[in-house]
Amino acid sequence: MKWGLFGGTFDPIHLGHLRCAGEILEIFNLDKVIFIPAAQPPLKNDRDIISFYHREQMIKLAIEGNSLFSSSDIENQREGRSYSIDTIKHFLNHSPENLELYFILGQDAFHGIQAWKEWDKLLSLCNFIVITRPGYEIKGLQGIIPSDLSDKFKYDKSTDGFAGPTGNTIFFRKVIYLDISSTDIRDRVRKGKSIMYLTPDSVCEYIVSHSLYMEHPPIS
Repeated sequence: MKWGLFGGTFDPIHLGHLRCAGEILEIFNLDKVIFIPAAQPPLKNDRDIISFYHREQMIKLAIEGNSLFSSSDIENQREGRSYSIDTIKHFLNHSPENLELYFILGQDAFHGIQAWKEWDKLLSLCNFIVITRPGYEIKGLQGIIPSDLSDKFKYDKSTDGFAGPTGNTIFFRKVIYLDISSTDIRDRVRKGKSIMYLTPDSVCEYIVSHSLYMEHPPIS
């Protein structure tokens, strides 16, 4: 059993997220990808974030009809900040014994992983799949994490990944790059511009019907 855990703010989810998840599922032959919206992202304090409820509903709409995609509200069940290490521990403790976990994240997030809670322990708990940007040249882990830890990860040609001392592997993978961002979607909504073909139609309709991301939303 192989599950991919795809965490993020998803404010809102868009076609880039979905395409990425679909390709990773195929590349690693995963049984499913679980989208996990953060309830209180610890590293995003610079702006208001749409309520967890709305972000979760948009994810459910976006993945509807795909039996290989699911979502989890585990980070909303816990109080306080949403830390990835707590989420991964939850799945390890409440899942089949033969489960292989693959934590999916973007290149920018991985390069800033030292700011994450217990990041060094985090890397030992499960496999990591790092989605690289176009033109990125993979040179290993040096410069991303300290050398005393990066030296413990050895490149395995057979898996095209960096195997760690606990048996878990860090993979760098390229996927079709859709230059879509949640930030741009929010900005377009505020300016009254179309977001068609950036996120599923069902999500577009949800944003409009609930007046999300508008500069001056109507009083309900």
